[in-house]
Amino acid sequence: MKTFASLSYRNYRLWFLASIFANVGTWMQRVAQDWVVLTELTHNSSTAVGITTALQFLPMLLFGAHAGVLADRLDRRKLLLSTQATMCGLAVIMAILLITGHAQLWHLYALAFLNGIVTAVDLPARQVFISTLVPSGMLANAIGLNSTSFNLARLVGPAVAGVAVAVVGPGWVFLLNAASFVFPVIAMLIIKEKHGTQKRAENKKGMVREGLRYIKNRTDIIVIMVVASVVSMLGLNFAVTIAAMARVEFGRDASAYGFLSSMMAIGTLAGSLLAARRTNPRVRTVIGATIMFSIFEGACALAPGYWSFALILVPTGVFVLTILTGANAALQMYTEPSKRGRVLAIYQMLNLGATPIGAPLIGWVAETVSPRWSLGVGAIGSLLVALIAGAWALRRWNVQVQFSVERPFFDTVGPRELAEERRHETEPKK
Repeated sequence: MKTFASLSYRNYRLWFLASIFANVGTWMQRVAQDWVVLTELTHNSSTAVGITTALQFLPMLLFGAHAGVLADRLDRRKLLLSTQATMCGLAVIMAILLITGHAQLWHLYALAFLNGIVTAVDLPARQVFISTLVPSGMLANAIGLNSTSFNLARLVGPAVAGVAVAVVGPGWVFLLNAASFVFPVIAMLIIKEKHGTQKRAENKKGMVREGLRYIKNRTDIIVIMVVASVVSMLGLNFAVTIAAMARVEFGRDASAYGFLSSMMAIGTLAGSLLAARRTNPRVRTVIGATIMFSIFEGACALAPGYWSFALILVPTGVFVLTILTGANAALQMYTEPSKRGRVLAIYQMLNLGATPIGAPLIGWVAETVSPRWSLGVGAIGSLLVALIAGAWALRRWNVQVQFSVERPFFDTVGPRELAEERRHETEPKK
């Protein structure tokens, strides 16, 4: 499949371009938020940064499943318009507090938590909304390109934020983020015709339990969720670890921290472009990427200096994105449409909701032991869960590993491949 195939569809093209602007603002605010907590409101406290990150993702753990019900029941366009407007308002409030010099640590904590509530509602609706912008055969490509817009913004946002924080102050960065929400609002108002009408779930009691029962009977979904959640809890706390490495281990300033975030974004951008070409992401994609991610995160922990650390962040970012995009695309492609919002919300609840557990722990390790060990803990935990999940899948699903001297060099044959093979064998020949 061509990398940019989904951009040939007008509705998706509008959404893609608007998302770039909005995501640049979001990444700028994230960098400014972490730096303010670390350097202005505390004395280089990685624990405080970890608490801020935890509060930002805690609502997903608390309300994620119910947010999925909203995504399955309500008009997703109207839901997204509401969430974008609310996040814009929160950014304006925090900008005023910072610019006027009245900001306190608890203000940042409150902002992080309120933003987390809105994000918990926004994420499942946003992800399922993408499926209405392109034909079903383009879904994996659209998800990969959506990650590309996110990571292109991640490449630009932190670098701009690092300079902006140093030149004009963090309050103006929050204000710029507020302005960036105008673009997705305009895009959603312009988008009229959809490729697929929204398949809303019937409004009834027990919708969350219905979603949980559906997941319980899908071991492939369970494996993806477990692996991604453990990696998220221990390995993906880069808001904490990169800031600590830049400030404490290497003695660098805000612009250097922004540069490190951008280096990792180069990797995630490359990973998202590779994901856009992948037509059939599966469990093996997630497990294999997790093993490679753990190897490179371990290398980050052992990096001898600032520049070697920066370079290793690039391949680390590639496999971070492969894990997240592979999991997201597999869940969307192989989940019943009327339950897709709830499945994605529960996945996000476990994936992002694991961060409130891991972020303070990783922050504590960075502060009391060393920033290097905060990366080492993530590498070890990610490797263990990938190996355990892989061994379980090989045994439970009777998966066979096949090697070849030609690309792709090795492949796996499991229940889905065997079923597809039997289907082709039984089809009448033309």
